[in-house]
Amino acid sequence: MNNTLTKSQAKSPAVIFLHCLLLCFPALTLLSNSGTGFCSFAFLLLALVYHKAGGAALGRHLSEIRWVLTAFGLAFLFALSSLLLHPELQLRWLEKPSRMLAAASVLLVVLALRPSRRLFWHGVILGAIAGAAFIGYQRWGLGMERPGGLINAITYGDLMLAVGLMCLAGMLDFRGRALWWPALGVLAGLVGSVATGTRGGWLGALLALPLLLYYGRHMRGSKVLAIGAAVLTLLTAVYLIPQTGLRERVAEGVNDVSSYYNGGNAFTNVGVRLELWKGAGMLISRHPWSVSSPQQMRQGFEQAVAEQRLDPFVLQFEHVHNDALQAAVYGGLPGLLIWAATLLLPLLYFLHLLRSREADRPGVTPLALAGLLLVVGYFSFGLTEVIFWTMRSSLFYALMLFLIMGLCLNAKDGHD
Repeated sequence: MNNTLTKSQAKSPAVIFLHCLLLCFPALTLLSNSGTGFCSFAFLLLALVYHKAGGAALGRHLSEIRWVLTAFGLAFLFALSSLLLHPELQLRWLEKPSRMLAAASVLLVVLALRPSRRLFWHGVILGAIAGAAFIGYQRWGLGMERPGGLINAITYGDLMLAVGLMCLAGMLDFRGRALWWPALGVLAGLVGSVATGTRGGWLGALLALPLLLYYGRHMRGSKVLAIGAAVLTLLTAVYLIPQTGLRERVAEGVNDVSSYYNGGNAFTNVGVRLELWKGAGMLISRHPWSVSSPQQMRQGFEQAVAEQRLDPFVLQFEHVHNDALQAAVYGGLPGLLIWAATLLLPLLYFLHLLRSREADRPGVTPLALAGLLLVVGYFSFGLTEVIFWTMRSSLFYALMLFLIMGLCLNAKDGHD
């Protein structure tokens, strides 16, 4: 089978539309309430049109990605079985896992039409710059203390950091003077995250540096060390410069922990999380294997408050500010394992690709590293926040994950 696009195919309306999607997808996620939904629908529509070519290409690579697809399929089946066995659950219980599974349609589109990975990098960089400009205007132009664009400040800050980390991986795919372009995306992602006042997700930035140095070392040698040093310097500057507010936020977090464990005020940013995690542990220990509805979670918290085992302020919150605990509270240990699989199996896929012979082919290592940083970033975000709580952040993860996987498979086959 001929895997090379003809000139007419490369200029077809479908390919042009797909390239526009790649350019706009990150920016639309950050700047529009309906952008992620529009992109997911557009990818799905293209997948239906090109299902034969995409299905044939997917069949050739199915053995490589089957476990990732299995993880998202299990998440959907678990939600469906929970809905059937527990009538008190609402139909919306099924919406998120079904749409995240449907995001796999991106694989069909990318494998069928083989878009340029350059457009992917440009889209991520433009998204970081646009998001930083928007949130920077809210923070320093309008004087908002904790801006969040059109969504929650923490979620926006985490998404900005995610695109910044992917731009960091993209620096390995640019040469010479063009290197300033992804570097600008890295800077924009960090500035955008700082502008929101978000702290919890910065562990992802710290984990990104050793991953960059280890997996990028054979590509650029001293340049990778220079990139790592520059990013580390930037992170240090962000912490030390008073105007960023990061050092103040970190000190505030330390004081919150001390106050909580010394019997002081627990109603602080960190204290609230610690109390919610305590309550989540109580609920999980009571029903470690069963599914719980939001109503049952609230009833459990109300009972613990009545018994004076939890502070009453926990009743003000819809989730427990930790993805793993949230998955276990609602789905028991089976739900926790399935949630973990949607992170662990993609992580293993990208790690395997980075260690394979194909990693030396053009574009493979930067793309696989971008996917790895996306997964690591989402894991770190979920330590202090439920990053999968909103449909926007959940869909962004699934769409971006399958998009990068498709581009990796194309790069392995020698397609740009």
